[in-house]
Amino acid sequence: METDPATDPADAERVLRRVAEAAPGYLASLAGRLVDDPAGRPLLAELAGPLPENGAGAEVAVEELLRIGTGAATHSSGPRFFHFVVGGATPAATAGDWIATLLDQNAVLWTSSPLATTAETVALGWLKDLFGLPAGWGGVLTPSATFANLTGLAAARHWWAARHGRDVAADGLAGLPAMPVLGGGYVHPSARKALQILGCGRDTVRTHTRDDAGRIDLDALATALEHTGPAVLIATAGEVNAGDFDPIDAMADLAAEHGCWLHVDGAFGLFAALSPRTEHLLRGIGRADSVAADAHKWLNVPYESGFAFARDPQALADAFGSWNAPYLVSTDTEVDYSRLGPESSRRARALPIWATLRAYGRSGYRAIVERNLDLTRRLGALVEAAPDLELLAPVRLCVACFRYRPPGVPEVALDELNARLGRALLATAGCTPGRRCTAGTRRCGRRSSTGAPRRPTSSCSSTWSGSWVSDSFKTWRERGRTVAPWHPDLT
Repeated sequence: METDPATDPADAERVLRRVAEAAPGYLASLAGRLVDDPAGRPLLAELAGPLPENGAGAEVAVEELLRIGTGAATHSSGPRFFHFVVGGATPAATAGDWIATLLDQNAVLWTSSPLATTAETVALGWLKDLFGLPAGWGGVLTPSATFANLTGLAAARHWWAARHGRDVAADGLAGLPAMPVLGGGYVHPSARKALQILGCGRDTVRTHTRDDAGRIDLDALATALEHTGPAVLIATAGEVNAGDFDPIDAMADLAAEHGCWLHVDGAFGLFAALSPRTEHLLRGIGRADSVAADAHKWLNVPYESGFAFARDPQALADAFGSWNAPYLVSTDTEVDYSRLGPESSRRARALPIWATLRAYGRSGYRAIVERNLDLTRRLGALVEAAPDLELLAPVRLCVACFRYRPPGVPEVALDELNARLGRALLATAGCTPGRRCTAGTRRCGRRSSTGAPRRPTSSCSSTWSGSWVSDSFKTWRERGRTVAPWHPDLT
């Protein structure tokens, strides 16, 4: 049949009501759903097919998408998901995201949406307050921490080029030497990707480490800075494999001594500022030149959402501000956020951030962080108490990194054993109710992250009970002996 959205305005009411009706049941089911249910995989084929000449209609399309989506999705917003560093979404953030879609604002300029611009200004101010950053810093919302790193490092690149007498925004990098970028072993691939996009090269980062874990060697860094001239330092707040932190304050000392730009990648570690137990890990954050973080991790707003801050607000405008397009009309008194970051047309992603901070405030987010810290420490203690499990790194934040280490297995065989065990868990843990699995690390261990309230928030404490952890350990040990045995010579 011939379909045209303009001929049936009632479609909007019907399909939106259908989604609203489906949402509560889906959210309520998350605690009992398998994170990755193999039974839903065949549904993916139903998404395919040629482009329809005549559409099926909005109701049919939405009904199909609900059925396929709720059956085949990775149910990462529920309390059973410990893979990656993934948040859920608070009820207020989910509703705020729906409102952002409903209003469909283009947050490119103040003139395009005073609502989106005002909400972004307020949200950024609240976030700075939440993390203890100075109110006078500049900031912009981004789609992710990768874009936030891109934003901060673009400002750093502009600053560095200016030290060589070049306006890189207008004239590019041609003729300039390579921009020196230095850090420890925790530099995340997203920062390298940002450098790649900026034309600086992802492999140009010089890392100075003092051990295999990647902890930064400050003495080696100081020696290197004696020969670089103006440079960019990258500090990591919350390394993704084990949750460790670079010594930001000490790196800020070196930046001040050698005239460097200090960028902090705080994708999820920035939230350590909310707990008295962990705020010391961010000592010196206010001395950074730029800071990047995610909102869709520990702030628990829907994807995609991140933010970048700069100590000098003009640094963002210098890096991104000249559109040279007469139709993009600005005012003399209001901020245009498209001139402070890499996007032009922009979603009103401030609305879910505003909604969740308005709903739960500082104390609500402190409670989430404190609960996640408690749970991760509890998991770490259980690992340390288990005779055949080994904690691979101290529990510092919301990540517990451990591996299966049964008696009598030599070190050289442990990586293969844990890799095989991991593959077996990922392949089969979803088939049996009550089993959960986590991500692998470079040392072939298990890595569990607790950075979400797990919608609804109350499900977090009930799901993370000691009994399931103990039962899971027992399951892993049993599976290690049955489906992932070590070399026959070692049995």
